[in-house]
Amino acid sequence: MMPSTPLERLLAIEELGQLKSRYCRLLDTKRWQEFRALFADDCVFEGMGNLPVSASVDTFVNHVARRHTHTITAHHCHMPEFRFLSDTEARGIWAMEDFVEWQGVEHVSPDWTGYKGFRAYGHYEEAYRRGDDGQWLFSFMRLTRLRMDGVPADAPAPRAGAIKASADWL
Repeated sequence: MMPSTPLERLLAIEELGQLKSRYCRLLDTKRWQEFRALFADDCVFEGMGNLPVSASVDTFVNHVARRHTHTITAHHCHMPEFRFLSDTEARGIWAMEDFVEWQGVEHVSPDWTGYKGFRAYGHYEEAYRRGDDGQWLFSFMRLTRLRMDGVPADAPAPRAGAIKASADWL
């Protein structure tokens, strides 16, 4: 059964958008415990670097945390499309752009020799499931890339904003 009224559908779409917003913010601000809470325990991941498809959620979160310990990242997701499979299951596609810059470490991949990071464009293909508490969680996530552009090692150093994100703003 799908969301039965236009209002229920709009509320579910807004809830899914909030979930994806939290994903990007918590990833970029490296708040790994809260980031972990966004995923169903049996979530499956594809296209996440060298992470095996059979990896658990905890393995995924630890992998992402380890890869981004010494990075500046900015993830943007927009223009979502959703399809509801039932009241408790949905699928979505998000256009995405991310910026990753390694700080004080060499990237180990020979593909990135001479670069200190990248900007990439692609899509997230996702499945969602409502948890027992009624909140939407990710149950599948695939990252596809259309293009990746290297940030040359001699690019200007980053300038941080004057104010950092507030962990307890909301």
